[in-house]
Amino acid sequence: MMEAMASSPRALGTTEVAAPTPRPATGLRAMVVEDERSLADVVATYLERDGFEVTICGDGLQAVTLARQVDPDVIVLDLGLPGLDGVEVCRQVRTHSDAYIVMLTARTEEVDTLIGLSVGSDDYMTKPFSPRELMARIQAMMRRPRTGPAAGAPAQVAAGESLRKFGDLTIDVQGREVTVAGNAIALTRTEFDILAALSRDPGVVLGRPQLISAVWGPNWVGDDHLVDVHIGHLRRKLGDEATRGRYVRTVRGVGYRMGIGQ
Repeated sequence: MMEAMASSPRALGTTEVAAPTPRPATGLRAMVVEDERSLADVVATYLERDGFEVTICGDGLQAVTLARQVDPDVIVLDLGLPGLDGVEVCRQVRTHSDAYIVMLTARTEEVDTLIGLSVGSDDYMTKPFSPRELMARIQAMMRRPRTGPAAGAPAQVAAGESLRKFGDLTIDVQGREVTVAGNAIALTRTEFDILAALSRDPGVVLGRPQLISAVWGPNWVGDDHLVDVHIGHLRRKLGDEATRGRYVRTVRGVGYRMGIGQ
């Protein structure tokens, strides 16, 4: 039986809808959505040490409701959940939240990773994992700008560089908006950051390590093929093809660079 929401942020959440609670002194909130309570407690402990107020939830349906109530900055989300699986939770949360989402999975099949990333998760980790590595990834993500109005001031961009155009593709760096032929394209935070990194120096080829450093941070640890997955999603949303490379070109054996839009 799930515990009721108590004054302690570590308590398991309930499905009761309530007004958002005041933010902690640090301004940071996290949700740990994991039905294995012992693992959830370990992750919560590490998050609390970093100044997060943590809410633990062990059910997918509850997680969707609580995400609106808690308004978390970070969600650590297990893929295999009762009620709703992590993929569907991620889809629903993404309709109203730009929280950083790290998906946890005990499955090693590549399809799980691809599905998770396509619905808007920022990163993934396969169990068993190091809590320290998880925190390092979260800390790297927190240094990146958020897309919503709560993000504060936009990243500094030199005058005249806010709008970058490549044929029909327009990238508004300060507004963090992308259009193709005037049509707005909904990108995840990671997809936008990759596009911004590539378009900063359009003629320069960036390898996976360079993109990892630019987007995830220099201390990120994991499989750098994550870049290829995000590039694939980015191309699909832009209506681009790997063989054509209008907007994102592959330089075989080296990395990626911007196309010229034709």
